[in-house]
Amino acid sequence: MSLRIAVALAATIGAGALLSTTAEARPSVVSFRGDYSPGTIVVRTNERRLYLVVEQGKAVAYRVGVGRAGKQWAGTTRIDGKYTNPAWSPPAEVKRDRPSMPNVIPGGSPQNPMGVAAMTLAGGEYAIHGTNAPGSIGGFVSYGCIRMLNADITDLYQRVSVGTTVVVTR
Repeated sequence: MSLRIAVALAATIGAGALLSTTAEARPSVVSFRGDYSPGTIVVRTNERRLYLVVEQGKAVAYRVGVGRAGKQWAGTTRIDGKYTNPAWSPPAEVKRDRPSMPNVIPGGSPQNPMGVAAMTLAGGEYAIHGTNAPGSIGGFVSYGCIRMLNADITDLYQRVSVGTTVVVTR
C-alpha cells in the first residue's frame, strides 16, 4: 500500500482504527534453520518474515513488509538506534517520488510511516519499524525498510538492544 493510499485511508477511517493493538501481536516460537547466534535478527525477504533467534534451531517469527522490486537489499548490519514515536523525514528518493510530502512528519501522527517505534540500522537510511498501515504487512511495499505491525515492533523492541546484529537475506 502506498503512503498516499494509507494517508487517504487514515482520513477516511480515522487514525484510531489504523493503529495496531496488542491483540494483533502474534509472534510465535518456530523451528528455525540457520547458523546464527541467539539474539540475532534474521530477515528473510523472500519469506517476508523477521526471525529473532532465541536458541539453536528456534526463533521468534514475525510477519513483515519488505522492500519492493528494485528496493531490496541484503547484508549484515547492526541496530544503531531505538526510538519510540519517532518523527520521520522522507529520504531524498522518497521525496523525489512524492515531492508534495512534508519534510517532517511528527511522531504519533497517523500519516507517519514509522508507526509506534523504530530501530535504525547502521550504514544506511533503513530501519525496522512499525506501521500505521497494517495491510502492508506481508508485502513487498517499502523503499528498503522492514515494516512490522505496531504490536510486533513493540514486542521486538523490548527483546533487543542497540548493537544487535541484523542479517537480511533475499
